[in-house]
Amino acid sequence: MNRYFTDQSAMKCFASSMRYFLCFCILSISASTAANAQVKAIGSFKDWQVFTQEVDGDLVCFAATAASDKAPQDVVHGDVHFFVANWKSGAGKSQPSLKVGYELRDDLPPEVVIGRERWRMYTAGNEGFLEDKNENSVVRSLKRGTTLRVEAVSARDTRTAYHFSLSGSSAAIDRAEAACR
Repeated sequence: MNRYFTDQSAMKCFASSMRYFLCFCILSISASTAANAQVKAIGSFKDWQVFTQEVDGDLVCFAATAASDKAPQDVVHGDVHFFVANWKSGAGKSQPSLKVGYELRDDLPPEVVIGRERWRMYTAGNEGFLEDKNENSVVRSLKRGTTLRVEAVSARDTRTAYHFSLSGSSAAIDRAEAACR
């Protein structure tokens, strides 16, 4: 639990606002060239990249990777990325998330699968987030694993699955964390 919050509901509200802040940062990656000027690439580690962006006076550092496989192939998925983000202010540390190019179903949240472990996400529009209690175990598995699979359902009831390479994930996640210390 964050030492600045003693009330659980206040902490959840804060975590939720930080996730929406992350959404803003993530949108910057796939937005127009002008918006991309705000995002600075600071490293590339095999299949993962590391970026920083200053937003409202706080530096956000994040590792990102694009889906290497999207199923079903006859569906328009849009850009699909998996992220692990940190804030220099300490507002968030090693927060994994998913961003897809369509609206996700709220009642059938995406599932993250690494090896034999599974975690459920919760959704906010076209993004999926992990509960705070699961973030550390997911990040540890991202660093140790070889592939990440995310299974999701669109608001139109289309079942989708994505594979992400974890090659370079450990170095990228560590670099993003170090950049925001």
